Amino acid sequence: MSRSHQIVLALVFLTRLPLGRLLPSEVLPLSRAAWAFPLAGAVLGLLAGVPLWIMGTGLLPAALSVALAIWLTGALHEDALADFADAGGGRDRADRLRIMRESTIGSYGAAALVATGLVRVAALAALGPLALIAAAAAGRVAPVVLMRALPPARSDGLGQGAGQPSRRAVVAATLTGVLALLLGAPGPGAAALAMALIGLSVVAVSRRACRLLGGQTGDVLGASVLLAECAALVGMAALT
Repeated sequence: MSRSHQIVLALVFLTRLPLGRLLPSEVLPLSRAAWAFPLAGAVLGLLAGVPLWIMGTGLLPAALSVALAIWLTGALHEDALADFADAGGGRDRADRLRIMRESTIGSYGAAALVATGLVRVAALAALGPLALIAAAAAGRVAPVVLMRALPPARSDGLGQGAGQPSRRAVVAATLTGVLALLLGAPGPGAAALAMALIGLSVVAVSRRACRLLGGQTGDVLGASVLLAECAALVGMAALT
């Protein structure tokens, strides 16, 4: 699989962009495209930031950009976060895995979505489109790290089928995310704080996934994206 196909696969998996026709007919392993997740995030941030580019900073353009990001991803990460949050109400591992596959949303999931939505809008209102690109790129390093670090919690599903990215892919994704933060953050201090908070969010998700589920699932990976993106935005906004 060529590098260009890997980038397209990352875009097809992480967004609703109609690029599937550019992929070859054979099944492509998602883990081979993991290094390109931050690049797909940067493209997403660029597109979702259109209201901020046109209208400038403020609550309304920030809210429109968040809404556009949700539409461009098909609410993929929001759905994952809600399921992962709701799993905390399960009695045991089997019950938590069952809850995460249900289509309904519980109080934990609803609260998580409201909280992350408020954080994203408030932070972007003070930051602007470059920070959105940086956060969207850096946030998509999180699932690459977790795919490498944690075993699948199920014998089927996305977490198992995606495979394990190589160390080289993890390093490439991390360097891309760091570069995005250095270029998009308001200053080096804000970039450093964003990196630190992303790291903490990945550790927190990893520990919770291991404790509740015994490993990672597609919902864990998707939730890690949204939480890492929020962590990046908080880090940048805190020093603006």
